[in-house]
Amino acid sequence: MFRPSKTSAIEMQHVDIHAFRSTNRVPVSVPIWPRLTVDAVRVYVNSSSENLQYPVLFVVRQQKGVLSWQVPLIFRGLYQRTYNYQEVSRTLCPSEPASETGPSEQIIFVDVASMAPFNIAYELLVTRLENFQLETNKPFNFTASPSQPQYFLYKFPQDVDSVIIKVVSDAVYPCSVVSVQDIVCPVYDLDHNVEFNGVYQSMTKQAAITVQRKDFPGEQFFVVFVIKPEDYACGGSVPSSIHGNVNRTWNLQRTKNLQVTIVPSINRSVYIQAMFFSFLSFLSFYLGSVIVAFVHYIRVRRKASSGRLSPEDGSGIMTSSHPITSSTPEGSSYGAIDESSSSGGRQLSSPERGPPAGSDTDSSVEEESDFDTMPEIESDKNVIRTKVFLYLSDLSRKDRRIVSKKYKIYFWNIITIAVFYALPVIQLVITYQTVVNVTGNQDICYYNFLCAHPLGVLSAFNNILSNVGHTLLGFLFLLIVLRRDILHRRAMEMKDIYTLDYGIPKHFGLFYAMGIALMMEGVLSACYHVCPNYSNFQFDTSFMYMIAGLCMLKLYQTRHPDINASAYSAYASFAVVICLAVLGVVFGKNGMWFWVIFSMIHVLASLALSTQIYYMGRFKIDLGIFRRAAMVLYTDCIQQCSRPMYMDRMVLLIVGNLVNWSFAIFGLVYRPRDFASYILGIFICNLLLYLAFYIIMKLRSSEKLLPIPLFCIVATAVVWAAALYFFFQTLSSWEETPAESREKNRPCILLGFFDDHDVWHFLSAAALFFSFLVLLTLDDDLDTVRRDKIPVF
Repeated sequence: MFRPSKTSAIEMQHVDIHAFRSTNRVPVSVPIWPRLTVDAVRVYVNSSSENLQYPVLFVVRQQKGVLSWQVPLIFRGLYQRTYNYQEVSRTLCPSEPASETGPSEQIIFVDVASMAPFNIAYELLVTRLENFQLETNKPFNFTASPSQPQYFLYKFPQDVDSVIIKVVSDAVYPCSVVSVQDIVCPVYDLDHNVEFNGVYQSMTKQAAITVQRKDFPGEQFFVVFVIKPEDYACGGSVPSSIHGNVNRTWNLQRTKNLQVTIVPSINRSVYIQAMFFSFLSFLSFYLGSVIVAFVHYIRVRRKASSGRLSPEDGSGIMTSSHPITSSTPEGSSYGAIDESSSSGGRQLSSPERGPPAGSDTDSSVEEESDFDTMPEIESDKNVIRTKVFLYLSDLSRKDRRIVSKKYKIYFWNIITIAVFYALPVIQLVITYQTVVNVTGNQDICYYNFLCAHPLGVLSAFNNILSNVGHTLLGFLFLLIVLRRDILHRRAMEMKDIYTLDYGIPKHFGLFYAMGIALMMEGVLSACYHVCPNYSNFQFDTSFMYMIAGLCMLKLYQTRHPDINASAYSAYASFAVVICLAVLGVVFGKNGMWFWVIFSMIHVLASLALSTQIYYMGRFKIDLGIFRRAAMVLYTDCIQQCSRPMYMDRMVLLIVGNLVNWSFAIFGLVYRPRDFASYILGIFICNLLLYLAFYIIMKLRSSEKLLPIPLFCIVATAVVWAAALYFFFQTLSSWEETPAESREKNRPCILLGFFDDHDVWHFLSAAALFFSFLVLLTLDDDLDTVRRDKIPVF
C-alpha cells in the first residue's frame, strides 16, 4: 500500500529517498480473461520554490526503468518563451499484469535532491490509478495540464481488429496533443518529447485516430494526452501579457477537460461492400449506354428500311423556322445566304467534300486579286465573318480533314500533359504518405479523421476509392465518342449527303480531350486525397480548369468550327491559369499587391476575349489595340450612338463582362483564402453563362431539344444541385491549422464507409458525365438541316 501525502524539506548535500510498495491484486468478481489487469501508479510533487537556479530534482526508480524531472518544470514556447510549473504529476510506466496465481509486488523508490544552499519545502504523493485501462464503447472523463499529462492503456478485444479513438472537449484551448504509443517504457508524455514515438495529432475540440491491431504485436497500446504550453500550434495566439522573456507560471489557466471513447471500426466485409457499390454504381452507366445504343440502332434500322428523308425534306425543315432571316429588312443583311440560291451553288461546291486536286487545302489562303465579282468577295474571311447574319456554312469553309487534324491535337496534347503531370504527382504523394507512416505525424494530412478508413499503406482509402467514378465515366464517354466517330467516318466514306452538307460539322478531337481530362481528374483527385494539404491542392483542381475550358471551347467550336482556338494556345492559356492559381495560394492570403495585379489581368483578359468573340477573331490584338478600341468607342458611342451590329453577341458579352468584373471586385475586396476554388468558380460561372446563352439562342432560333439531350440537361441540373450540396459540407480545411480542421470532421454517412466529400466525388463524376453528354447531343436535331440554314450565335 501507499503512504499518504508527505511534506518535507530538502537541503544541499542531502538526498531524501522514499520507498513505496505497489501490490497488483487480481479481482475475483470477474471472469478469467479480464482479471489480467494492469495497475499504474501516479506521482504528484509540489514545491513552493520558484528559483530556477536551484530546482528540486525528482528521480523515480522502478524495476525496469527510471523517470526523472525537476520542479519548477520548465516548458519552452515560441521565440524561446519559458513557462514554469511548481506542480507536477506523472504516471509511472505500469507493471506487468497480475497473474492468476496471486498478487504481484513492486517497490518504487523516489529520490529527492537539490543543490540549493537553503532548505526547499516540497510535497510528495503517490497514488494508484483506479481507471488506468480504457474500455470499449465506454466514455472516460479526465483532466490534464502541461505539467500533469495523462495516459491510459487499451487492449484490443478478441473480435476487434481496428478501433477509432475519439477525443472531445468543450473548450477550444488550451491546445493539446493526442498520441498513440506502443507498450514501451519510458512513455513520452511531455510537450518536448511526445512526438518521438507513435502516432500523434494536435487537438482543440475534437480528435480521432484509427488504430489497427496489426500495428501492435502486443495487441495493446497507450493513449497519451499532452497539453501544450502555448496555443499557436492549434491556431491560437500567444497572450499579450506574456510577451518577452519573463518566466511565468500559467498552470491554473492551462487545464483542459477531456473525454475519450474508443469504438470498434469497420470490418473487412464493409470494405468489400463499399468496393462493390462503387464499381457497380458506375458500371450501371455502361449498361444504360448499351441499352440506349441498342434502341438507337433499332430505330435507325427501321428508318433505313422505310427510306430516309430526302435533301429537299431536310432543307425544308428550317425554311419557316428562322424569324431572324424572315424578319430582316431588305438591304440590311448584306452577305446573308439567300434560300433560293443556296440549294444550287452551295451543294455543288460543299467545303466538306474537300477541295479539288491541286488547290490549297486552307481556305484562309487566298490569291491576290481585286474583288471584282461577288464570289471573290464571298471568299474573303473579313467580309464573311463580319456579316450581320452568319450561318454555319459561312464558318465551315475549311477542308474537313485539316480541321479534324487540328482538333485531334487537343487529344494528343492532353495525353502528353497528363503523363508528364501525373507521374511526379504520384511520386510526391507516395512520399507524403511514407512520411506520415514513418513519423506518425497526422498533422501533415487533412483527412476527415472520423471517417478515414485505412487500407495497406493508405490512411484514407475511402477518399481514394470514391474517385473511381471519374475514371470509369471518363472511359465510358470516350467509348461513346468513339462510336459516333466510327459511324461518322463510315458515312463520310459512303459520301452520305447528310454527313457532307447537313448538320453541325463533326469534329471529335475536343470530345476525346474532355474524356481524358475527366479520367485524369479522377486520378489526380485520388492522388490529392492520399494526403490532402496546402502544398498539393492544385493537383485536385488543375484538370478541373481544363475541363471547364475545354467545355467552353467545344461549345464555341460547335457553331464556329473554322475559327476556334488552336490546341497550343488553349493549353498555354490553361498553363497560365494554373500558374496564377499556384501564385494565389502562395501570395493571395495577405498580399494585396497580388489581388490588384490579378484583378487587372482578369478584367483585361475579359475585354480582350470579348473583342475577339464579337469580331469573330478579326480584331487584331497587338500594341495598337488601345488606339483602335478608342476609335471604335468614339465613332460608335460618342460621335453617333449607333445600334450594335451583332446584338445577340453584344448582350452575351456585356453580361459576361459584368459577371467577370464582379468576380474581380469581389476578390479585390474580400480576398478569399481558397484562391484555387475562387478561380474554379470563375470558370464554372462563365461556362454556365455561355451554355445558358447557347440554349436560349437555340430555342429562339426555333431549333428543338430532342429527348436524349433534354434528359441529359435535366439530369445535369439535378445531379449538380445534389453534388454541390455535399461539396459545401466542409469536413476539413487546409486553410486552417490541423487542429482547427479536425473540428469540422464528421462521421461517415454512406454504408458506414463514405463521408459527405466521397458522395460529392460520386455525384460530381455523374454530373460531369451528363454535362459532357449535353454537349455531345445538344445539336442532334440539326442532322437533317442544311448548314446554310443553321444560324451562328
